[in-house]
Amino acid sequence: MSISSVCREIELRLTGEDADSYGAEVWVDFEHESGRRLRRPAFWDGGHTWRVRFAPPEAGRWRWKSGEFEVRPAGADELNPFYRHGFWRMSPGGRSLVHADGTPAILVADTAWALPWRATPEQVREYAADRQAKGFNAVLLMTVQPDMHAVGPRDRAQDEGFDVGFEDLPDGHLNQLNAEYFQYLDVLLDILVEHGLVPVLQPVFQGFGWKGLDVAGTVVPPEEYARYCRYLVARYGARPAIYLVGGDGSGDEPQTAAGGAEVHAVDCYGQPTGIHYRPHIRANAHQDADWLDFQWCQTGHTGEHVPERVADMWRNEPIKAVANGEPTYEHTGRTGVGEGWWQGHEAWSNLCAGGTMGVVYGAGSLWQWRLHPEEPGHSEFFLAPGAGWREAVGFEGSTYVGMLGKILAGLPTTDMVPDWTRVITGRALSGADGMLIVYHENGGPVMVFDDTVPLAYTIVDPRDGSIVASGKRDTSNAPIPDPGGSPRVYLCLPDL
Repeated sequence: MSISSVCREIELRLTGEDADSYGAEVWVDFEHESGRRLRRPAFWDGGHTWRVRFAPPEAGRWRWKSGEFEVRPAGADELNPFYRHGFWRMSPGGRSLVHADGTPAILVADTAWALPWRATPEQVREYAADRQAKGFNAVLLMTVQPDMHAVGPRDRAQDEGFDVGFEDLPDGHLNQLNAEYFQYLDVLLDILVEHGLVPVLQPVFQGFGWKGLDVAGTVVPPEEYARYCRYLVARYGARPAIYLVGGDGSGDEPQTAAGGAEVHAVDCYGQPTGIHYRPHIRANAHQDADWLDFQWCQTGHTGEHVPERVADMWRNEPIKAVANGEPTYEHTGRTGVGEGWWQGHEAWSNLCAGGTMGVVYGAGSLWQWRLHPEEPGHSEFFLAPGAGWREAVGFEGSTYVGMLGKILAGLPTTDMVPDWTRVITGRALSGADGMLIVYHENGGPVMVFDDTVPLAYTIVDPRDGSIVASGKRDTSNAPIPDPGGSPRVYLCLPDL
């Protein structure tokens, strides 16, 4: 009998499987001593090798067809929130994220689209340590290089080089899976997860792609796209994950619906599944689909603040969680675009407009994983001048976006809603038991006109997370005092 810990991935090799190709469908049932049963898809790992990965969501004895194992609770010293509190799922109201045990969560995601086919383990360790320290908890990834006409050496260390997930992707198909590619990707995603960074897995992009050289995501047959989605759930779904089945498209591509339905059918953990749209598309495709948990707009790459896009999506019904999945990349195309505090203001504005699933950051040259500042072959429109991925990791704006997550950590953020009624300010959120969060880009006193707002307050500088003032108002209509002149976040919580 083997011993494991709750929510930790267990990998088991299957025996007696005759299938020797990626296209077969193999399933394994796991049963808890209580009678609870979970079904996981297995995955082909080259040759005649099949594996199944399982993350037991509760302690006790579990059985499967070839044996049993004992699972212990998470230790008191467990620091990784996904092992301590369980994987992410959608909140009861569908507006935000919670862990499996109900602990509130806010997505704070970075964008490193090309990491899976360009980065090395050493590079990912450096990257993940930086993002974890800054407060990020997720990373947007294209799981394979999506451009059918991209060319370059099959070498991550060479200029314009990239690794290949499917040998037939250049022909618009997903049949000839390269198991060695995904074995390498295992290592990279392990590093991210151990740093508390959830992989946001996009199967095959439908928009610009890596270099704008004809993406396969709109070409591959929907049944092949769905099969690949099942493979991603099988290989990576026994660890923290988000499934971004539509990437940079209209959302109406047949591949998106096929992939979303497949993920919903095969993921026994109920991890979030949604769509990421191209700019200037009405982001409401499949709004009533059971498989859809969230909708992510993007607001282009020209340095405009457009929180009304998020506010418009928040009003769509049935309710789905909302975020701006791709604000302007920092320094994209030219130095100064979306620079520095622009990113912090963007994050807080979108959150308060109704993007309560969380916030996303991106940097030019980072999302392409440009190897060094002189690497050729990329679109100048998206590159940060004079920067490779390593220089882009250090751009100032990432600090401010990550700080949002640190400021809100531990607060009752589940199913917060935009609030324009209890205070005179354009950017505020209400939560349980009267909680109020206000963002004011220039600070200043906040006028309060509702006796449900808690009297106790804390004022935070969102640029560095420092507490600049705290206290308790004398009466329910007294203002929250602040001299103004700098960005401020005001926290009014019942237990302060």
